[in-house]
Amino acid sequence: QMGDGLPVGLLGLDRATIDDAANAATVVLLSPDIKEELPVLYLRLRAAAEQRRTKIIELTPKRTGMTPYAWRHVGYQPGTQVAAVDGLLADADVAAQLATGPVVVVAGRANLAESTATTVQALRRLLDAVPGATVLPAFRRGNVVGALQVGMRPGKGGLDTRGTLQAAADGKIECLVLVGSDPLADFPDHSLATRALAGARRIIAVDTFLSASAAKADVVLAASAFAEKAGTHTNLEGRVTSLARKVTPAGVNRADWMIAAELALELGSDLGYGTVEDITADIAAKVDGYAAATPAAIAADSDGVLTAVPGAIDPMNHVEAVIGERNAYDFRLVVSRVLYDQAEGTAHSPSLAHLARGSAVHLHPLDLDRVTSTAGARVKVSTASASVVFTAVADDSVLRGTAWVPFNQPGPNVGELIDCFAAVTDVRIENV
Repeated sequence: QMGDGLPVGLLGLDRATIDDAANAATVVLLSPDIKEELPVLYLRLRAAAEQRRTKIIELTPKRTGMTPYAWRHVGYQPGTQVAAVDGLLADADVAAQLATGPVVVVAGRANLAESTATTVQALRRLLDAVPGATVLPAFRRGNVVGALQVGMRPGKGGLDTRGTLQAAADGKIECLVLVGSDPLADFPDHSLATRALAGARRIIAVDTFLSASAAKADVVLAASAFAEKAGTHTNLEGRVTSLARKVTPAGVNRADWMIAAELALELGSDLGYGTVEDITADIAAKVDGYAAATPAAIAADSDGVLTAVPGAIDPMNHVEAVIGERNAYDFRLVVSRVLYDQAEGTAHSPSLAHLARGSAVHLHPLDLDRVTSTAGARVKVSTASASVVFTAVADDSVLRGTAWVPFNQPGPNVGELIDCFAAVTDVRIENV
């Protein structure tokens, strides 16, 4: 992950399948707008709600695409998730509904401008109150669950993305390797990402596109894109399916695993991989939870093979979230992703690039009147350390007292306002 998800311990909790969620008596969404970030899951849950199989309880910092289908919607300001959960659990009708049958909690990062602590604490409060509830992790990147489960996660005492970037910024990283990673675009705290790439002594990028971060690398190794390489994919529920190569890569780019194998040979180590099937078999033999996901089993079942919850991943520990006092004049910042943004694949597609909506600050109409008399006016959004000028938009899906900005959009960069070490981000908005 790029400092934009919940802790990896989420994968150590009792996990639900997508089918479990679509057939549960109750689904609790403590997550981002799944219509924007996980649209296929959104379609399954919307159908379950419309067919009255499932009642959806939604806790979000702004109204979402799922709100019209929710049985209960609870909006909360950043940092108040625990209070929102406590209020929900105190509702007699909600308590009765949670007791009617299976409960699935869809848990994910709803706001990139606050720490994960309050969401983790709220999730723990829910799970303690509803014994037997299972969790479906709302991790947004393709195959991120697979990457985390096979070992691309910090070991004991190791550094996560934030820690690695901080170490690089402090000059403690000799060589920073970016594998399909663009911290300048994807890490929420743009200042830290910038300082990290400046502080690393050497940078190697393995990527399909020459992204903003790859452009700063000393060495760039061209990697094949999706559909140019074969492999497997592990989805949110831990289900492994095969991916076939559909087109021949252009030029001299190569699949990531081939690049890794060649680098290992140059360093004097033979990984022993000659085909994708060799790697899949090795994962099945060595990775906790993947024993059933052999090449033969995956090929034989078009629905894929469901892996077990890895015992090596410890469930999330209880954390206390400390939120400071708020200035009544400030707005609490909410930053989240939408379906179309400046992702490299989208930006390089002529049929998709124009769908990115652009960067703007969205305010409730009554709050907009406090700041400026005209929608579409330019306003300065400031923290103690940075200021960014946005166009102001009236948006009644936004809670009063909060300001929402979509992430990674063309135009001003909201990441300049985010401090990844802060519990929440409060901003002042002024007419320019």
